[in-house]
Amino acid sequence: MGLPVPYLAILTAMFLWSSTFVVLKLVFAVFDPMVVLFARMLVASLCLGLLIWLRGGVRCDYREGDWKWLLLMGLIEPCLYFLFEANALRYTSASQAGMITSAMPFLASLGAMLFLHEKLGLHKWLGMLVSCAGIVWLTWSGHPDSHAPNPLLGNLLELAAMCCSAAFVLIVKKLSDRYSPLLMTGMPALMGCLWFGAGLLLPGVQLPHAFPLMPSLLILYLGAGVTLGAYGLHIWAVTRVPVSVAASFNNLIPVMTVLSAWAVLGETLSPMQMVACLLVLAGVLVGQRR
Repeated sequence: MGLPVPYLAILTAMFLWSSTFVVLKLVFAVFDPMVVLFARMLVASLCLGLLIWLRGGVRCDYREGDWKWLLLMGLIEPCLYFLFEANALRYTSASQAGMITSAMPFLASLGAMLFLHEKLGLHKWLGMLVSCAGIVWLTWSGHPDSHAPNPLLGNLLELAAMCCSAAFVLIVKKLSDRYSPLLMTGMPALMGCLWFGAGLLLPGVQLPHAFPLMPSLLILYLGAGVTLGAYGLHIWAVTRVPVSVAASFNNLIPVMTVLSAWAVLGETLSPMQMVACLLVLAGVLVGQRR
């Protein structure tokens, strides 16, 4: 018997997200990060606008005070999340950044316990401690190289991005009974478009003078495939399964990212870093035991 549709949706979203680290490394070598983030959000906003128009509208049961949560949702992700992640990938490798995403399930589960009253068993706490120990080891054992000029700073920025991601999932869960997944995907994309569009006016941002074909196509992929596809599928699935269960699928991202970074970018991890990665994954496995 196959996986239920919500789980297939999350699995597809994880595959799309795992490719983000490698793709961003490639496009950041050609375009200014602020240009990439704006173009990504613009493509996503246009695609979502078209989908909403074709559907003839979306479900929206606004209640007093919801604007605060909607605004916070868009501020956390994509705005702060993408800023942290974009800068993280300037300083650390795609492989290490992908491994840091292992912290997200535990952060989301912890938030779900505190704010949504979902239960967090002893095995979750133990897994969290083991995995966090591995993340600390991975961060401190990194040495500067061409792929990671400042791995300590980059990994800390990626961890901050994971905190934003966990908070985003919790807000989506809170609002899921009143707003359609398409609307909760579109509003952050539109806010990100406005946010990063204003960022283009900042001093030091290098606007492109040419648009090479492959990097430009990769930006279209980030906007339509990852931002629209991954976020849309993930938000739709989160409205149908517990937060802790949905977050556990993030455990696939590190493995997929390390493999793709090795295959596409030629990145490798030191023996100490590989041991740290195994410790992270061991914590993940312990945390998911029933």
